[in-house]
Amino acid sequence: MIAAGTLVLLAGCSGDDAGKSAEPTAEAAPATVELAVADGSVDVSPVVPLEISVDGGELSEVTVTDGNGAPVPGALAPAPEKEPAADEESPAGQVWTPEAPLAYGTSYTLTASATNDDDEATTATSTFTTVTPETVTTPSIGPLDGQTVGVGMPIRVYFEEAVADKAAVESRLKVTSTTPTDGVWSWLNDSEVHFRPSQYWPENIDVTLDAELYGVNFGDGVWGEKNRSVSFSIGERHVSIADAGTHTMEVYDGDQLVQTFPMSAGGPDFPSRNGAHVVTELNRDRIMDSSTYGTPVDSPDGYRTPVEYAVRLSNNGEFVHAAPWSVAQQGRENVSHGCINLSTDRAAWFFNFSQPGDVVEIRNSQGPDLSAADGDIYDWALSWEEWQAGSALK
Repeated sequence: MIAAGTLVLLAGCSGDDAGKSAEPTAEAAPATVELAVADGSVDVSPVVPLEISVDGGELSEVTVTDGNGAPVPGALAPAPEKEPAADEESPAGQVWTPEAPLAYGTSYTLTASATNDDDEATTATSTFTTVTPETVTTPSIGPLDGQTVGVGMPIRVYFEEAVADKAAVESRLKVTSTTPTDGVWSWLNDSEVHFRPSQYWPENIDVTLDAELYGVNFGDGVWGEKNRSVSFSIGERHVSIADAGTHTMEVYDGDQLVQTFPMSAGGPDFPSRNGAHVVTELNRDRIMDSSTYGTPVDSPDGYRTPVEYAVRLSNNGEFVHAAPWSVAQQGRENVSHGCINLSTDRAAWFFNFSQPGDVVEIRNSQGPDLSAADGDIYDWALSWEEWQAGSALK
């Protein structure tokens, strides 16, 4: 009995905490899951970022299904960092991106689960519907994919309808080049935007335009139909100076003067336009028709004449072309209807030398400056300040 009592006593004096119950362990707070696209949202862009923010836990699972319950393949990536508000911590964010873009006019369900430190799950769900556009459109783009052009050729994007939200569209037109430039987009009208640097392009470079317009709201019910990518090359630098005052055309290959041709520019009644003209097409044989720029063929100043080696400079009828009938005046006086007249052999040489995008700068003509009235490409007639002012993102 004594031995037993002793054991009981020893057990009763085993430590200071004897007889006290253990403190209960604190439970972890539930994780919170926030979805950027609210449940029930409609008219959602199919390229809206499906961002998921988690506080007090870790994201464990994300699924997206279409209206039929079929899973939509995709992947998670960290969301772009945002500046948190003062004295606040920004919750961890992820963005779910589909392998293929979501479709227009379709219902989707985003489900995201996160677990806290006790491995307890919290789930958030959002069912939303993408927008059904009134109209979808894809713009035309020049230069064409794989084309080589001269240093004066701008990138031109043409839309079938007027663009109401120019900033939204312009922000999705990304230009990269193997030699970077300071190029800027400029809207020439409501349905046409061009890109050029402050000076002519560097020669012998590659340029890519990524027009990421699918899912972009152009405004007035018009949305982008698809993305397009166009890659082209800038070739050799060909800039010619056609001086109506000296009646000569100097042709440069890079920095080297390779030809000096006697020429005849537009006469007093039909003076050539001053400014940097961009070659747009080359015609081995062409019918020059005065009616195409408003002078009837049967009028006193009208004509319909076949010519050779016609290099188009603008849409107002200006070409560099062979004019054997004016050889006696070439180098002496200006007698053309606005074109640059050369002898046949010189026009043939220039034709074979030229490529779309080359530049012919006409100087010292009695005519006005090149302007929007002269056709598609009058870009270099605008000062750099005027050009930049045409951007919707300024």
